[in-house]
Amino acid sequence: MIYMGKDKFENETLIEYGWPEDVWFHVDNLSSAHVYLRLPVGPVRKQFRETGTLDHIPDVLDDCLQLVKANSIEGSKKSSVPIVYTEWENLKKTASMVDGQVGFKEQKKVIQVRDVERVREIVNRLNKTKKEEYPDLAKQKQDRNNRMIKIRKDQAKKNAQAKKVEVEKFRAEKDARDYKHLFVDEDDMIHNTDFQSTSDASAAVNFEEDFM
Repeated sequence: MIYMGKDKFENETLIEYGWPEDVWFHVDNLSSAHVYLRLPVGPVRKQFRETGTLDHIPDVLDDCLQLVKANSIEGSKKSSVPIVYTEWENLKKTASMVDGQVGFKEQKKVIQVRDVERVREIVNRLNKTKKEEYPDLAKQKQDRNNRMIKIRKDQAKKNAQAKKVEVEKFRAEKDARDYKHLFVDEDDMIHNTDFQSTSDASAAVNFEEDFM
């Protein structure tokens, strides 16, 4: 999903209530709309966090670049512009900044795409499919946080259950090893028949002869 602020006040709200899954786009060194790409939790976002780029989803990347350029008063008039993007969590907002203005916590996490030119087909498609909505961003973020808390709790519960099963299995195997020596195999037991009666009798006779 892609969000775009229509003015600096909407941009400010998007900054405040962005999600960790959001990727922020802006024309570099020019005023423009703030565009947010909301990545799903899972492999797509994981790959972005690992590489720092969106090369693995080129169509969505192109859509965001075109939206930013088309919604920049100065940038839309230029043949090409540089555009930067970074994860929402890398944005820095201080009290001294004006509405809509942001900085970065780590410059190295900011990706620049140079010489972005207008692609008419993409812009026309996006204009036809865009929707103007005014969602409760604060509630959306709270709902998102609640879902993530539940997911983490459920996962922790599953991990604890799996650990319990593993411990019980280990104890059972250990007990089996510890008590195995208490049970003697029948083949190893000593029976009376193992002793030869002749040898016992001769021993008794020899004893009597020695006594006499």
